[in-house]
Amino acid sequence: MNKNTGQNGVFPLFKGVPLRRILVALFVLQIFLAVGLTAYLSIRNGQMAVNEVASELRYEVANRVEQNLQAYLSTPRQVLRGNQNIIDIGLLKMENLATWESYLIKQLEIFPDAVAFTASNEQQEHLGVEKLNDRQYLLRKADKSTGYDLYTYKIDSHGQRTQLPEVIKNYDARSRPSYQAAVTAKKFSFSQIFTSITEPTLLISASQPIYDSQGKLLGVNSTLTHVSQIGDLLQNIKVGKSGQVFIIERSGLLVASSTTEEPFRLQNGKPIRLAASQSGNAFTQASAKYLETKFSNFDQIQSLQQLDFSFNGKRQFLEIRPLQGEPNVNWLIVVAVPEADFMGQIDRNTQTTIFLCLGALGLAILLGIIAARWITQPILYFSTATKDLADFTKVQDLVAIQGIKEVEVLGESFNEMMQDLRKTFTAQITKNEELELQVKQQTQELQQEIQVHINSERKLEQHHRALAELTNHKAISEGNLETAFKVITEKAANALEVERVGVWLFNSERTKLQCINLYERSNQKHSAGVERDRADYPIYFKSLTSARIIAVTDTRTDLRIQELWDEQLEPKNIVSLINTSIWVGGEVVGTVLYEQIDIPRIWELSEQNFAHSIAEFVALSIEVCDRKNAESALREAQEAAEVANRAKKTFLVNMSHELRTPLSSMLEIAEALQNEVYGTVTAEQRQFLSTLESSGKNLLELINQILELTDIESSKIQLQLAATSIPELCDSSLSFVKNLALQKNIQLSVQIPEELEPIQVDERRIRQVFINLLSNAIKFTHDGGKVWIEVQPTSTNEYIFFSVVDTGIGMLSDDLFQLFQPFVQVENASTRRSTGTGLGLVMVQKIVELHGGTVHAESQLGKGSRFTVKLPWKKVREEEVRINY
Repeated sequence: MNKNTGQNGVFPLFKGVPLRRILVALFVLQIFLAVGLTAYLSIRNGQMAVNEVASELRYEVANRVEQNLQAYLSTPRQVLRGNQNIIDIGLLKMENLATWESYLIKQLEIFPDAVAFTASNEQQEHLGVEKLNDRQYLLRKADKSTGYDLYTYKIDSHGQRTQLPEVIKNYDARSRPSYQAAVTAKKFSFSQIFTSITEPTLLISASQPIYDSQGKLLGVNSTLTHVSQIGDLLQNIKVGKSGQVFIIERSGLLVASSTTEEPFRLQNGKPIRLAASQSGNAFTQASAKYLETKFSNFDQIQSLQQLDFSFNGKRQFLEIRPLQGEPNVNWLIVVAVPEADFMGQIDRNTQTTIFLCLGALGLAILLGIIAARWITQPILYFSTATKDLADFTKVQDLVAIQGIKEVEVLGESFNEMMQDLRKTFTAQITKNEELELQVKQQTQELQQEIQVHINSERKLEQHHRALAELTNHKAISEGNLETAFKVITEKAANALEVERVGVWLFNSERTKLQCINLYERSNQKHSAGVERDRADYPIYFKSLTSARIIAVTDTRTDLRIQELWDEQLEPKNIVSLINTSIWVGGEVVGTVLYEQIDIPRIWELSEQNFAHSIAEFVALSIEVCDRKNAESALREAQEAAEVANRAKKTFLVNMSHELRTPLSSMLEIAEALQNEVYGTVTAEQRQFLSTLESSGKNLLELINQILELTDIESSKIQLQLAATSIPELCDSSLSFVKNLALQKNIQLSVQIPEELEPIQVDERRIRQVFINLLSNAIKFTHDGGKVWIEVQPTSTNEYIFFSVVDTGIGMLSDDLFQLFQPFVQVENASTRRSTGTGLGLVMVQKIVELHGGTVHAESQLGKGSRFTVKLPWKKVREEEVRINY
């Protein structure tokens, strides 16, 4: 096991460094880490202690502030609640406010924090008492005696009342915001902080609505206090050495501060509310701005938050909490304490710790140097002795080292090791010579294997390059067999490095193999025309069709090609060969033959795969050629069909012209004779003329239908697709056959679900379909029968079915397949009396198929028939399109 750890980990970093320095450095590093960790933990523990003390101080201060505020805000509640109790027992009445004057003055004396008390009732009476100083008050009164105008009086210490010139006409306290807010709240509530009109100060009022036992509103009792008194409470709370407490509203406006700063500023002699972030006190302003940055909206603060921030490069502790206990007083208490208030003694202790650590570090370095010299002195002597290990002649018999016990043991082990090395050195030299010989032999074998691998890679590269060139060759892709076979045989011979490559194909009777192309590599010559008969070589022919590849290393011993040896192989000195079958259309059509001369050859698997790929290229060329021939024949057939179609159309057009003209003349003459234009006619003559007219009209109808059918088959019909109402389509189709149905007393009807969406069809063509089907149904229905249309969409609404149903004569199911064949009519005893061209249902089928639909017929003899048209439905486009068929 390798125990030389000097080659691993961090030890290579100390390569070439004296042991004395390493020991001193490691010893000093340990001491430095221990001292540094101790100093770090001491400072960190001090910091944690500061954080804990600061947290407790902020919490206790905020608790005191909250308790004082709750006590301050509870006073108005208690006073107004006491007034409520006095009213409830009947000592005071809201209907007679004149008795309240002395009582309110007494309350101002009892509660010095209050600025004013007011009482207003539902009778538009108002009474208010405001403290000017300890001996003077202002009385504001509005009742029936004042004509409901508000009069203001000054009351001195003797109770004398002096009216002041200030009079407010038609004063109604019920319209005042404080009165309406109390009525709306229906319970005790505080108002928003507001500025005083008469003096530069901030005020807040508390109101209590008064109700009788039946819950009827009697009036409102209110009290008014100075907000500056809250600041006096905060100034009495000490927060460290330089900490501050201030209260803000959720809007960020300052309510009070523990500093002497007022929460407002004067503008044109009027007090204006001051935002905390605009405070004149730098610490208050910095704390408020930090809170605005931390909380984009103060409404997010729903619980106590302890934070810290930096101000003038120093850390500041901050606590903010919502005021609890008064739901409608939505204030935030902020306590801010500088870290410096706690860090004085801790900084001094930290400095002392650092000085002690530095002293300990210096002493440790001195002791480390002394210990390193004592340890390394004998090791240096031992190191000098070991340098001569490379040359045994320089090594002394004994190495004497004294000093440290462990080093002495190491010296003894060194002496024993030297004796063993002397014994093994000679044997090692001999063994090295043997190893050098083995390495030389293995190197030669490896070089041979590498050369074989290089040759294999070279052959594979030749194969891939040849296949790639064949893939891109134009003759193969165009099916030019003569050129393709020449290219394929040349590429195959050069890539496989064989003398001869030939393409042999079976004749049509598969009795012969014919050489289509044979390439000889030595003289670069192509030849063809040689044949081999199956009768002469039956075993060889059978081998070709039973195996895809025949790889022969020695042609003299392989039974599959023994028949070829005497006449084909030995005269040309062909000693090895490969046959690969050519498969086209699932059968063997020939073979590709590779022939090696002079030197026998073992065919590698990669060479056999390449030969198989060459056979596939030959098969591909044959298939492409066959396809080209088939395409050429198909084009010729299509051209002939088009010529025939044009000739048929020309013939039909000429025939229709030649037939229509005399037919029209004949019909006009028959009509004139029937109308006795040329004289009277007998009954027998009239019957003949009627038969002549009927036959002429049938013949004219037949000509028109033949021409229209020809247009459809020659793709001349253009569908005019448009959104068409299904009910209107059915109704208009029925109206066309209405007279025909009346003649036979046949009842017509339609069955359509309600609210069907339009369908996108050629309305004229589909109406023609329905008229043809309805005409046939009426024609083959007895007098008094029924014919109707049924409309039914599929469950997915993708298709819709139109069925024309009758109660007519019907037909056998075996005759249904003849219905849609041109010029064919199903005959029975009833249909023989009915005339027709046999093209109506053919036209129906063609028009429906043009729309992407189908026609289906069902019938029972003697019970009637049902013809169902299936059309695509909910695929309506947004605009009309023209589709050419």
